[in-house]
Amino acid sequence: MLKRKYGNRADWKRVEQRRYAQTHLHTKEFQGYITLLNTVEVKEPLITRYGEKEICFVDNGYMWLQQFPFGKHHSVTTMLDANGEIVQWYIDICLENGVEDGVPWLDDLYLDIVVLPSGEIFLLDEDELEQAYKKRMISESMYDLAWNESKEIMRQLQTDEFMIIKLAQEHKRMLDLELT
Repeated sequence: MLKRKYGNRADWKRVEQRRYAQTHLHTKEFQGYITLLNTVEVKEPLITRYGEKEICFVDNGYMWLQQFPFGKHHSVTTMLDANGEIVQWYIDICLENGVEDGVPWLDDLYLDIVVLPSGEIFLLDEDELEQAYKKRMISESMYDLAWNESKEIMRQLQTDEFMIIKLAQEHKRMLDLELT
């Protein structure tokens, strides 16, 4: 069974006070849902390490813009600090994006790609994908889809063709005014 992740992150216990907005877009550049979560107050910061770098991607006042493009096998979360500076782009490889009770979601296919503002790119959770396949939690076609999608996105990132991350600031501005 794949893990379904919702744009509003309603089950996220770390966040004690939040503001949230979402909208559906149908523009030339993007078709799908965008969401913006402002973690007004959190129980504790969330920090991870990529190589030699420690990155805080959740703390008081941070924002997560998530883009759920229709018909694609990925979703992009742009994580911004309390000053509005991007700390990372987190690309979930997924079976599909959808909507339930008006809230967008993705069905996670384990592999993730992190892009730092410095341009560094990290492919994550290959071991989780391998385990899921070996334990028959996912089919061979899902396994192949995850690898093919991640390879294509990595190629697009390296050639500066992965356009969705270039829309992040514009999409954030669209939702800033609607935060409740």
